[in-house]
Amino acid sequence: MSDVKRLAESIQYHEEKRFHKLSYKPAELELCGKGRSAYVFLYKKDGKKMALKVFFPSYQHIARKEAAIYEKLSGSSYYPEIYESGDQYILMEYIKGYTFYECLTKGIPIKKQMIEQVDDALEEAREKGLNPSDIHLRNLILTKEGRIRVIDVARFTQTKACHQWDDLKAAYAYYQKPFFPKKAPRLWLEVIAYLYKKNWLSRGQLNNRNDFSA
Repeated sequence: MSDVKRLAESIQYHEEKRFHKLSYKPAELELCGKGRSAYVFLYKKDGKKMALKVFFPSYQHIARKEAAIYEKLSGSSYYPEIYESGDQYILMEYIKGYTFYECLTKGIPIKKQMIEQVDDALEEAREKGLNPSDIHLRNLILTKEGRIRVIDVARFTQTKACHQWDDLKAAYAYYQKPFFPKKAPRLWLEVIAYLYKKNWLSRGQLNNRNDFSA
């Protein structure tokens, strides 16, 4: 058994009011992120930093699927490389930077070139026969070098069309305007996300201003 597999299998979660909480982690791992299906831990070996994504028990079926998608995207500068995977975990490249969500809460400008890089990344995925889906502010990362990286690709094999990125680009038309605030409180972003999820924020309203080339 590899060290990574041993560490991943030692992680314990418990469910509390429909949310997954971390019950135990080994000292070698440092919690650095959490999402709907997994927690992500910083793992260091021989001075190298890596990200260990360990899925919740009810989402473990996603691990192999997402690893296969990352393998398909291997070699792309936009997606993390993976080093090892198992039934419940993926060990991958550690990407340091700010998500687009954090850029908004910290007032870090989201530039047109960043949007174009995301477009290029998604086009690369399409060229490999994938269907980029579930693109949101938390799975787009801006590195200190100004590069964009895309993570959380488990839904890239779904067949139905996903318009989330198109809708975000439509919203970007407003963001570019001088009067639009470049720093947003978390509560504001969460309310907007909730309204969008409930379809109470009209997609048509956003798409009326989907030209952000100005």
